[in-house]
Amino acid sequence: MLLQRLSLCPRLMLGPKTLQTRSVSQGKMPLARAHGKSFAHRSELRQAKRIVVKLGSAVVTRGDECGLALGRLASIVEQVAMLQNQGREMMIVTSGAVAFGKQRLRHEILLSQSVRQALHSGQNQLKDMSLPVLEARACAAAGQSGLMALYEAMFTQYSTCTAQILVTNLDFHDDQKRRNLNSTLHELLRMNIVPIINTNDAVVPPPEPNSDLQGVNVISIKDNDSLAARLAVEMRVDLLIALSDVEGLYDSPPGTDDAKLLDTFYPGDQQSITYGTKSRVGIGGMEAKVKAALWALQGGTSVVIANGTHPKVTGHVITDIVEGKKVGTFFSEVKPAGPTVEQQTEMARTAGRTLASLLPEQRSEIIYAMADLLTEKREEILSANKKDMELALNSGRMPAVMLKRLSLSSSKLNSLAIGLRQIAVSSQDSVGRVLRRTRVANNLELEQITVPIGVLLVIFESRPDCLPQVSALAIASGNALLLKGGKEAANTNRILHEVAQEALSMHGVKDAIQLVSTREEVEDLCRLEKMIDLIIPRGSSQLVRDIQRAAKGIPVLGHSEGICHVYVDHEASIDKVIKIVRDSKCDYPAACNAMETLLVHRDVLRTPLFDQIIDMLRTEQVKIHAGPRFASYLTFSPSEVKSLRTEYGDLECCIEVVDSMQEAVDHIHKYGSSHTDVIITENEETAEQFLQLVDSACVFWNASSRFADGYRFGLGAEVGISTARIHARGPVGLEGLLTTKWVLRGDGQTAADFSEQGSMKFLHENLPIAQPLTGQRTSN
Repeated sequence: MLLQRLSLCPRLMLGPKTLQTRSVSQGKMPLARAHGKSFAHRSELRQAKRIVVKLGSAVVTRGDECGLALGRLASIVEQVAMLQNQGREMMIVTSGAVAFGKQRLRHEILLSQSVRQALHSGQNQLKDMSLPVLEARACAAAGQSGLMALYEAMFTQYSTCTAQILVTNLDFHDDQKRRNLNSTLHELLRMNIVPIINTNDAVVPPPEPNSDLQGVNVISIKDNDSLAARLAVEMRVDLLIALSDVEGLYDSPPGTDDAKLLDTFYPGDQQSITYGTKSRVGIGGMEAKVKAALWALQGGTSVVIANGTHPKVTGHVITDIVEGKKVGTFFSEVKPAGPTVEQQTEMARTAGRTLASLLPEQRSEIIYAMADLLTEKREEILSANKKDMELALNSGRMPAVMLKRLSLSSSKLNSLAIGLRQIAVSSQDSVGRVLRRTRVANNLELEQITVPIGVLLVIFESRPDCLPQVSALAIASGNALLLKGGKEAANTNRILHEVAQEALSMHGVKDAIQLVSTREEVEDLCRLEKMIDLIIPRGSSQLVRDIQRAAKGIPVLGHSEGICHVYVDHEASIDKVIKIVRDSKCDYPAACNAMETLLVHRDVLRTPLFDQIIDMLRTEQVKIHAGPRFASYLTFSPSEVKSLRTEYGDLECCIEVVDSMQEAVDHIHKYGSSHTDVIITENEETAEQFLQLVDSACVFWNASSRFADGYRFGLGAEVGISTARIHARGPVGLEGLLTTKWVLRGDGQTAADFSEQGSMKFLHENLPIAQPLTGQRTSN
């Protein structure tokens, strides 16, 4: 018989209609979808409404296999309850009854043995006691009620009701029992109850070795993997999450040198997989999990196998999967036409190493060819850009600032071509340049030379002109490049990427630059710490902050904010002030190097100079926000600023009053972003103090903040502006994409030769960089 036990909460007395209203009121309930076909991509998992979470024995039990991992179980319950309260229908297939019962029976046996021994010996000192081997069915019978009581207590903390259902293989072979099970589960889900399902291990027969997974309509319930798969298909579940003690599915046994975690697994790939041993507990292994997953996938349920034991991810593994993040292995029936992003990265790294080994003249030839192609394919590029502009305008969602960035013109393409040719010239002595030479000892000479960083990931929003600039800098510096552009510029990015690859093809390194056009989320790309060496975000401050937060294992080059200041000293020239302030704010307000705060010396107030500044800003339609001190001087002030740490990115700015140059410096350090800050004064001593004291990437005297740009610095182009203090700082061009390595050329020396007993002594003589090494030639 089908054994069922409902564990009902008092809240059930409200009735099913009340319960249903509670979940709908959350406003997050996913739309129901027609079952029959699994999700093709991870991003679609957000649509999953009915979800089964399968908890393997290794997830539920402690390392000693005697008792439950309570902390881990509590975090899983919290995630399931949260998804249930969003309006999803959650079910749990759980192990753990045997482990819970083993703990309980061991305790009882030890207690009874100690009592008997004490009575028999008449002494308080007990002899060594040995425990008998505990039979699994007895452990399951003893542990099942305690396991369910634990689940019930945990879910009650989140006002979520649970119900227990025990099944055996026979319950699925009898049509009437199967219909009863199906009806019971549907009724529980309708009443907003989480069914907790387990095999009835107290009576279940031993598994038959060769009677599993013979077709869509036949699956033997040998373990909780096959039970979860069978239930998922029976209940027309959208998503099955199978948690175990491994990260997911590997292309070879985990722990071997070449084992790689598979992000996505396709039904046709199982022949190329080698399985390792099964987990420390439980009766299934990875092979059983894969077979069950493929069976469920064939029945229309999407499957993800992931690690539920890792302490750093257990607290959000289930919610991350439902949000479509790259966690574990996703089973999909739809194989993408092109390579995966991991494959693209490998291709880029391999080709990038070849690119770095080319002669400088060959890398320059590629960049010159890119510049020529921008001119030759002008009409094709502008046509693609026109499509993107029309789509953006028709959507009505893109701000005017973003539209301006998205737009390309003939003049922009001409400027790009000029910038690329500048990079081609400057790339001649970039890679392999000797920075330092030292004679360590006789016939032992050391060099420090420039080398590429490796694989760069550049993420940019609605700025297609960024693609050829960054591509040229990557080629010049010998770096492989992974590009992720915004979907709003998809057509333009595609044609510009084709231009780059066509130029690269002339020296057989076409794959060195890859354009990621799959549905990869930015956060997922930031997790490829073993494949990507540096991330460079080009976009909004929010994008940069998101990437800095997500890329925990990869360095990020960039700045999250461009809060630039212009300080008008009391000894400033009127003409210079008007020109510089106008250009800094009005030339391109959306740029990161545009002025956001105008600091004015107190003595400038109520002078003709200040009146002219205000008149000019009003003429340029700049909205003024008053800082606290400036507002105190006015009877009727403009709107007072909400924060002095604001990047407006538009025709808006803050005006604040300071008493001195030092106070201006203190204000910049407190509220600035270490990007670009300017002083306008005719006093050279004041200016030099400002230039020395202000701790920003760019500090200017009597020059517009808009000069903080790689092209204006003569770098040809830039990959961004960095406010970091390690590696590159300020506008980052070619030099910022290089690192160094040390090359030592010897003649059989060992460290022992330089010990007290050795015959050699250190010289550490600095050598001229241009001096050729004896019998050696520096190679790229």
